[in-house]
Amino acid sequence: MGLPSQRRTSTSKKQRASHFAMKKVQTAKCADCGASIRPHHACPKCGKYKGKKVVDVAKRAARHMRKPKA
Repeated sequence: MGLPSQRRTSTSKKQRASHFAMKKVQTAKCADCGASIRPHHACPKCGKYKGKKVVDVAKRAARHMRKPKA
């Protein structure tokens, strides 16, 4: 089994892990309602993507309001 030949210094360890930091979530504005949305995703408020209605928001909200089966 291979073993490390030298100790990894704290500076080297921090430099190696520097790209593990969380990045900011990029947002854009919905052209129709102005809500902030993630790029290349349908708007959760109005359900439109590139000017076309792709998600029925009322139906989705009703589904979430239903009681779960027990």
